[in-house]
Amino acid sequence: MNLVLGDNLGPAQRVAERFAPLEEAFRAGTAALRNLGLSAAQAARLSSASTLDQAARDLERAEKKGIALLLREDADYPPDLREIYDPPPLLMCAGRADALSRPGVAVVGSRRPSPYGRAVAERLARDLAGRGLVVTSGLALGIDAAAHWGALRGGRTVAVLGSGLNVPYPKENRKLMETIVAGGGAVVSEFALDAQPLAFHFPLRNRVISGLSRALVVVEAARRSGSLISARLALEQNREVMAVPGNVTSELSAGTNALIQAGAKLVRDWTDVAAELPPPLRDELLAAAAETGGGDDRPQPGPESARVLALLREDALAGVDELVERTGCSVSEILTALLDLELKGWVAAHPGQRFQRRP
Repeated sequence: MNLVLGDNLGPAQRVAERFAPLEEAFRAGTAALRNLGLSAAQAARLSSASTLDQAARDLERAEKKGIALLLREDADYPPDLREIYDPPPLLMCAGRADALSRPGVAVVGSRRPSPYGRAVAERLARDLAGRGLVVTSGLALGIDAAAHWGALRGGRTVAVLGSGLNVPYPKENRKLMETIVAGGGAVVSEFALDAQPLAFHFPLRNRVISGLSRALVVVEAARRSGSLISARLALEQNREVMAVPGNVTSELSAGTNALIQAGAKLVRDWTDVAAELPPPLRDELLAAAAETGGGDDRPQPGPESARVLALLREDALAGVDELVERTGCSVSEILTALLDLELKGWVAAHPGQRFQRRP
């Protein structure tokens, strides 16, 4: 619907409130739409027969692809999202729509994170998802992608697009989008199926990310960052805003450190997030953590793999040649140990045969 109405959320909201079912807006006529605050061009476009025909074709295509259409008045529309000031009148959902109604936490941050930020995002998302929370993010490169992949290791995740579901953005994350759907999560958009990733779509997307969540955690962000816009929107929606502290000399941590200085909760691990969630969810999560001791459930590495693991760091990448030199092992022995550690969840592999210890 926003693809038709543009970025003027006030009129879009009034249209959604005035017409039920929403399809009636296409037949209302320009005068009725102008009275709701639409411009002459917006009203003419929404009232045209071609727009109605295109909407009908999109609905048919979505149905054939197994994409669910969630109208705001539907019972299965996400309840947390319905509470915000300007919920999307329509969501297109690929995957499990029920994931949108489970308690969630948003994890967002820089598109060009440090190894430290990537590792923290992945660990945090894995631990949150492993406790039954749904991790929500924006499918962007960097922290968003790390959060989605981490959540997939522990449970379910939801990705919110700033484009149509037929136009995964960025293209590099198409596989991630498909994995989220296959893994019991969901990918959603309020835009038409073929909508391009236009600049004004992303602030709209950000309000949906925070709207679907009980809290928002910023992992790494510069002072001028879209993640800080997400934090502001979350505050306006009465969501808890938290941040992971970082190196005070790094520009990538300037935004997150400023958030903490301004009163955002400092996050070291998933229990810090759980402690700020509303009861009874908070109490259930912390009680479960107390019973299990919050221990690491990854399989323990053998002696040879543990020797390699001891040389890897969470905040830096190491190459195979470096590990060969430091251990005296052969290349094949190092690669065997690294594969074992990767399969057990202790190591993350990066392009160029570079490796990083997972938290």
